[in-house]
Amino acid sequence: MAVGAGRSVASRLFIWLAVATFVFAIVTAGLLVLDSHRSVRAEAERVTQAVAETLAHSPTVRDALALDDRAATSVLQPVAEEVMGDARVDFVTIMDTSGIRITHRDVDEIGQRYIGTIPATIEALTEEFTGTLGPSLRTIVPVESTSGAALGWVSVGVTIDSVAAQLGPRLVVVVAIALALIAAGLAGAVVARRATRGLAGDLPAGTIRDTLASAESMRTLGEALRAQTHEHGNRMHTAVALLELGRTREAIEILTDSARQSQALVDQVAARTEGDPTVGALLLGKASQAIERGIRWETDIDPEAPRSVLTPTDAVALVGNLIDNALDAAATGAEPRWVRVRLAPTAQCELALVVSDSGPGVPVALRESIFERGFSTKPAGPEGRGVGLALAAAIVDDAGGSIRLDDGPPTTFRVVLPTPASTEVT
Repeated sequence: MAVGAGRSVASRLFIWLAVATFVFAIVTAGLLVLDSHRSVRAEAERVTQAVAETLAHSPTVRDALALDDRAATSVLQPVAEEVMGDARVDFVTIMDTSGIRITHRDVDEIGQRYIGTIPATIEALTEEFTGTLGPSLRTIVPVESTSGAALGWVSVGVTIDSVAAQLGPRLVVVVAIALALIAAGLAGAVVARRATRGLAGDLPAGTIRDTLASAESMRTLGEALRAQTHEHGNRMHTAVALLELGRTREAIEILTDSARQSQALVDQVAARTEGDPTVGALLLGKASQAIERGIRWETDIDPEAPRSVLTPTDAVALVGNLIDNALDAAATGAEPRWVRVRLAPTAQCELALVVSDSGPGVPVALRESIFERGFSTKPAGPEGRGVGLALAAAIVDDAGGSIRLDDGPPTTFRVVLPTPASTEVT
């Protein structure tokens, strides 16, 4: 069931919970009906077996079968009718060894051959068979003499219609349970909608995601700029101190090395004529952040790498979160520590973003969970662990791209994003 993109988060949550409630109630009702049918059928089989066994071991039945068929009918037909009334079974058929009926619910059928399976050996048999009364569950049991010889057979049955009729009262209970589940589920959905509306108002899901992306963009840009400012401040302070000490050559080396590293990245960013300048600024800041944390930073930006369809806010949130994740992972790994970022076009004119790191990697058992909101291998903190990769996956999914974690090592996240050119081609 598709839910309109313009609906508020609260309304979408209510609809999904309501749909889930109805599906759960229907499935539960179906399972209860199936279980009730099996239970009623099993009970019918037990009744036919018990009644047939009781009659087969009755001295009255055994003695009557020693008489001729007419005399046996006069003795056993009243017994069969009484048992049918008391045990609430649909028929009791007593027959001789050749299958000729001595009793029957319809007296006109007496003397006719039994319709059903007569075992080849002297043993009981329960089956479903269609006879004169229609489909029925029946049990046939041999009547044996004291010496073990067969004297005849007793067949007791319940029609399928009677079995179905016993389901009626149980179906009422099943319907009541299903309605109770639906009522409880809808009540829960209403409570959830009110709680969600209290937090998010009537904002659509896309707006909330955009707000979160904006917040993440500001956070990651702020961290990058802070690191860049801090790194340059450290170098400048060191250079000034060296100049004061008269060590001009070392001061010049520090400043030129810093300028050289920054210029190399600036050149790559500037060479990408179609690139997003916001992402370029982010990469410059993240490079300083990596240096500050003692992590080697590598970038490979293809000059032909196209601009994706993402807004600057979403692009910064996506790239920034992937790089932050890589920096955190590399910082906990063994030497050498490094992070590598690559931007390049694909054969389909899309944009490929690849972020790799030297970290310890993601355990195989957790690979299916890394893009779920709230999941993190790190402890929760004020920055909100478990948001970054989930937000990155949501941004990529909304744009119609793909994101996956390659089999490592090294740990590599690979993103493919559509571009205006690739959208025109499709």
